[in-house]
Amino acid sequence: MRFSERKGLTPVREQFQTENIDNTTRNRLWNVLTVIYWDSIEKKLSYRSSESKNFFRELYDKFFKLPVDNLSSKWIYELDKIRKFFFKCPWHIIYDFFEFIYKNFPNYYEANSRFKESLNAVLKEEKCAYRLIGVKIVEITSEKEIIEIEEAFESPNPIKIHLESALEKLADRELPDYRNSIKESISAVETICRMITGDPKATLGQALKIIENKINIHPALKIAFDKLYGYTSDEDGIRHCLMDESNLDFEDAKFMLVSCSAFINYLKEKASKVKIEL
Repeated sequence: MRFSERKGLTPVREQFQTENIDNTTRNRLWNVLTVIYWDSIEKKLSYRSSESKNFFRELYDKFFKLPVDNLSSKWIYELDKIRKFFFKCPWHIIYDFFEFIYKNFPNYYEANSRFKESLNAVLKEEKCAYRLIGVKIVEITSEKEIIEIEEAFESPNPIKIHLESALEKLADRELPDYRNSIKESISAVETICRMITGDPKATLGQALKIIENKINIHPALKIAFDKLYGYTSDEDGIRHCLMDESNLDFEDAKFMLVSCSAFINYLKEKASKVKIEL
């Protein structure tokens, strides 16, 4: 992880790549296109075949909106034009391009299923906020989720430190640590609950019982987080030091970070209304 990310200097939305695709990711996405589609044109599906011709006519007419007689007679020239487009176009056009390619490329040797699998693997590893689901690129990290996390980052230091650590472990592209990201997220909730109750040794379960009456927390929310805390505390949970590999994934850790951030923001508002300073 880069210095700016470790120090919390890189904005949350950039760590999740919600409105950008950095150069490293763009390189890797091009490699997916090359291995799955472009190599198949050179090795399996001739550029001059009827399937290829139909595809590139569709690409020029419906995607690029260009005259089809601009098509190059040789694949190497056409590939060069597509490459230049790919590395210059805005980030969101890349996702448009993926959708078009996936829906229209001749599905020789199950190329499309291999493309979807490889594309989603790269998007996941590079912490992009989108996935190819069905035939559409779908947002999996919404603007509302990012806003919740950013707002929670405005909390006092003890809470902020846990949230920053949770995001750092989640967003690390080389060695993501989903287990400990979840632990840090729930620890952030535990910290704000201790601050509200004034008991630095209270567990989350104990603190929630006090908070329920102290700041008039909704019983359903109290029960929900009580149960969530129970999941992270039982013998098969996150806090138990297991030697075997965890089944936890990016989606699990992201859900916990977003949920805990939202609950922290809720508690801050409730505490403020009853004049409890954090």
